[in-house]
Amino acid sequence: MKPLAFKMRPQNIDEVVGQQHLVGPGKIIRRMVDAKLLSSMILYGPPGTGKTSIASAIAGSTKYAFRKLNAATDSKKQLEQVVEEAKFSGTVILLLDEIHRLTKPKQDYLLPHLENGEIVLIGATTENPYISINPAIRSRTQIFEVFPLTQDDIKQAVNRALKDKQNGLGSLNIKLDDDALEQLSLATFGDLRSALNALELACKSTQPDDHNEIIITLNIINDCLQKKSLVHDKNGDAHYDTISAFQKSIRGSDVDAALHYLARLIEAQDLPTISRRLITIAYEDIGLANMPAVTRTVLAVQAAERIGFPEARIPLADSVIELCLSPKSNSGILAIDSALNDIKSGNYGSIPNHLKDAHYKGAKNLGHGTTYKYPHDFPHDWVKQDYLPQSMKDKQYYYPKENGAFETSLGQQYRRLKEAQNK
Repeated sequence: MKPLAFKMRPQNIDEVVGQQHLVGPGKIIRRMVDAKLLSSMILYGPPGTGKTSIASAIAGSTKYAFRKLNAATDSKKQLEQVVEEAKFSGTVILLLDEIHRLTKPKQDYLLPHLENGEIVLIGATTENPYISINPAIRSRTQIFEVFPLTQDDIKQAVNRALKDKQNGLGSLNIKLDDDALEQLSLATFGDLRSALNALELACKSTQPDDHNEIIITLNIINDCLQKKSLVHDKNGDAHYDTISAFQKSIRGSDVDAALHYLARLIEAQDLPTISRRLITIAYEDIGLANMPAVTRTVLAVQAAERIGFPEARIPLADSVIELCLSPKSNSGILAIDSALNDIKSGNYGSIPNHLKDAHYKGAKNLGHGTTYKYPHDFPHDWVKQDYLPQSMKDKQYYYPKENGAFETSLGQQYRRLKEAQNK
């Protein structure tokens, strides 16, 4: 009853599909295995990309005992049993799933056994270990990222499973149509476990034809594929990577890339994140270069939130296209961040007396507000007057850009006022 994905796990390093940057000839894990100089490691990446397979292959190639535990669900006692086994029989390779959920008591127990080499720990996680894993564990392990498998990798593994008579489906007379194989390699987004699960379900639930042949068509594969989102856990790495790529694509004026990442977020039905991020992008990256586009973005987000999916995709797409093709300016965020840096570093002086509140009795005795000049009483509603603290009177935070007509005109006015103030 073991699933196909389990039975097809590699028995040695040569059988690992994908992740050739780690297990290919001359690469670091291959070198560790060849030299039998294993060190503890953490493998992190999306589900179904080969973390458990690599651990199993390392154990098979080195002939060390291989044990698998889950940091979240298995107890400290089970951990102790693995350590006792290592003390009596030699080194044990321990695959610890969900290592980011390892509790401190389990961690404290495990650390000495990692240091003396009794346990070679292979931690597996979908979370970024630099964020989610305790530094004490990180400092004793090497960290390797694994990536979604390519379509060719998936096809290779599927064909291997179809031919393997001992562990795979080779004992069945199966004909997998080319377009079904293509869909299997494409629609699982690099997750080999999902591909093999769908293949097994398709083959074992399809009746043979008159020639005793099980023909797997595109429609059958589609029926057996579990819908999988490119954006995984909304608190996970893939989610934040997608948001980052979304903003950077708009900032870089790449319409097609921005629409691609918008589609990922739409597929995840994450309208709140899209709304927040899109308004942030509008003000941060387009800003004063095209304020009408910023305003239209806010309106597009309001429309999307009011109508909901699937129709919300239309105003969102319109806004993304406009922001991509709009002139860009980040002068606003640079200006306020520069001012904030001064405040946080203590670089500020006293507010000039003529700007201080003068509405209360006694303010005049203090000299507060007595020499203030009301700009609307002067021609063009402007009068030369100091506003910054005296110690910062020449400070400049805003540096206009000329990437759009609106900010170009703002910049011209800014420079005129500066010149008049300095006369």
